[in-house]
Amino acid sequence: MQKKTIISLNIDTGSYQSFLQKIIEFSKARMSSYICLANVHMTTEAYLNKKFAENVNNANIIAPDGLPLVKSLRLLYGIKQDRVAGLDILPDLLKEIERNELGVYIYGTTNEVMNATDKYLGLNYPNISNKHYYSPPFRSLTNNEETHIIEQINSSGAHIVFVVLGCPKQEKWMSSMYGKINACMIGIGGALTVFVGKRKKAPRWMRNSGLEWVYRLVQEPRRLFMRYAISNSLYILLFSLEIIKNKWYKK
Repeated sequence: MQKKTIISLNIDTGSYQSFLQKIIEFSKARMSSYICLANVHMTTEAYLNKKFAENVNNANIIAPDGLPLVKSLRLLYGIKQDRVAGLDILPDLLKEIERNELGVYIYGTTNEVMNATDKYLGLNYPNISNKHYYSPPFRSLTNNEETHIIEQINSSGAHIVFVVLGCPKQEKWMSSMYGKINACMIGIGGALTVFVGKRKKAPRWMRNSGLEWVYRLVQEPRRLFMRYAISNSLYILLFSLEIIKNKWYKK
């Protein structure tokens, strides 16, 4: 894997399979590590917040989840990059977890989604026996609570921790847990909610054409309108400047 800079993030490049294999390698070793699945929102958040940029760029892997980042890698560097979407890698990781008899821990989201997840895993991945869940309160954890959750995850025997807090909260949390939790952490945001059927999945043609955000916006206009309006516009502006700067230096 090689890293290439897109605006504020140092994105890893490589085949989809190489990302999957690397995550499983970290998980089997119970290596304290974390994976960020980068998209437009994460990139612009990192541009606006240097500390958050450090949280993400210090990750063991920054995979290109959003299609705009995949296209940006091609326009800037001529790299035909595979997309590493949360909705694709989540089921593939679960298959590998089942096949290798690994332990899994899901941290975040609501009790409702946790219950749906437990039911879904039981039906579709019945051989995953070591699975644990924790839905944290909607506030910062106290020092005692944080210590307790670290001990709980480590003692559970989990090899991989799916973090479902949403960007930027999940990336900040994983960064703070690096070196403390003996497992591979991966931030999957809203992918879990869609995966277990609690939210509708965008049609394949919309996902392949980079219009998945439109589908999500229609579903949650109040929550997402301002985010998309700001992050998408800022990304277009910043990336346009990157293209101009890149062409200037090549003259």
